[in-house]
Amino acid sequence: MLAPVALHGITFAYGEGELRRPVLRDVQLDVAPGEIVLLTGPSGSGKTTLLTLIGALRAMQEGSARVLGLELAGAGEGARVALRRRIGFIFQNHNLLGFLTARQNVAMALEMQGTLDEADRLARAGELLASVGLADHTEKLPAKLSGGQRQRVAVARALAADPGLVLADEPTAALDKQSGSEVVHLLRDLAKKRGAPILMVTHDPRILDIADRIVTMEDGRIVSAAA
Repeated sequence: MLAPVALHGITFAYGEGELRRPVLRDVQLDVAPGEIVLLTGPSGSGKTTLLTLIGALRAMQEGSARVLGLELAGAGEGARVALRRRIGFIFQNHNLLGFLTARQNVAMALEMQGTLDEADRLARAGELLASVGLADHTEKLPAKLSGGQRQRVAVARALAADPGLVLADEPTAALDKQSGSEVVHLLRDLAKKRGAPILMVTHDPRILDIADRIVTMEDGRIVSAAA
């Protein structure tokens, strides 16, 4: 079986000429189906940039990145947009729309798929929220939810379209120990059931126990990939 993520020789820099600043240097990384990989390392080591390249949020510069069967080197914007619809994204700041209820925020992710009518989208969103322990909070606006509850909504939204890959950038950074642990274990359990790998950037030592593998980066390079 092909790896959902296969990176070879990924090199990336910001700026041009004298202002050019290398951020990634010859990165090699494969992620297996259902595998949970944590990206750790000091700030500025290239973790988030690598995540955005895998998520097709930036155009490739050098190297090969095959993600869910698509080679991103040379891929056009249309192909990258299509790939992004197959990836679940979770960020430190949950990015929920404040004027929409929890159910509507999750249903919006289903709307992008274009396969369900509004009633079915809302019903499916309710099921997803129940699966993350928010059955009694579906009609609340984000401002009426705790930080941990908002991040649970973000998890439900990320998993709404049955993604082939989940990318998470510091999803527990704004949460207390208990909420952070609950969110990542929930994410692990739900994603494992679907067989979708998770690639998570984190500085949070409290969640290292969920990883199948911990990949450490320094100065744009992978320096350790311990199981």
